[in-house]
Amino acid sequence: MKKIIVIGSGGHAKVVIDIILQRNKVLDDNLKIIGILDDKYNEDKKIEIFETPVIGKIDEMLELQEDVYYVIAIGNNCVRRKIAEKYSDKKFITLIHPKAIIGEKVSIEEGTVVMAGSIINSYTKIGKHCILNTGSIIEHDNTIEDYVHISPNATLCGGITIGEETWIGVGATIIQEKKIGKKVVVGAGTVIVKNLQDKIKVIGASAKIL
Repeated sequence: MKKIIVIGSGGHAKVVIDIILQRNKVLDDNLKIIGILDDKYNEDKKIEIFETPVIGKIDEMLELQEDVYYVIAIGNNCVRRKIAEKYSDKKFITLIHPKAIIGEKVSIEEGTVVMAGSIINSYTKIGKHCILNTGSIIEHDNTIEDYVHISPNATLCGGITIGEETWIGVGATIIQEKKIGKKVVVGAGTVIVKNLQDKIKVIGASAKIL
C-alpha cells in the first residue's frame, strides 16, 4: 500500500483525487489518501474532498511519517515549483488516469499528473510536476520540461519542445517541430506556427503577442 498526501484543496485537487480513486477501482492499485494539506486550513472550518479531510497547512508535511508519497494538486506552475523545490527531500508520486493512453518509449518523471482521455505518443519525455489535463494530445517525440501545464483538449504535434513553467491553454494547437520557451502563456484556442521566446503571452488564432 502507498499512503498519499494531496497538497491543495481546490478544483484541480478534486480531479487528482479522483484519479487515485479510479486507479484503485479500475486497476486495483492499493493507494490510500491519508489527508489533504492546504494553507487555507482552519481548525474551525472542516473541508473534505471525497470524504478526505484537509488535515493541516503545507508546512506541516515536515511532521508526517517518512513512508508517505505526495502529489501537488495545484494548477499554478510557479506555485507547484516552489513547493516541489522547498520539499525536494520528499517522495512525489506520478499519477496517470486509467483512461489515459501512454505509448511505448514514453518517460514521465515524478509528480506529474495525467488526466482522463490524454494521449501521449511514443518517444515523448515529460518532466517533473507537469499537468497533462483532460483530453490533451501529446504526439510523438515531444519534450515537455518541468512544471508545464497542458490544458484540456490542447494538441501538440510531433517534435515539439515546451520550456519550464509554460502554460498551454484550452484547445490550443502547436504544429510540429516548434520550440516554446520557458514561462510562456499560450491562450485558449491559439494556433502556434512558429517558435516562441521565453516569458511571453500569445492569444487568438493569429497568436498575437501581448
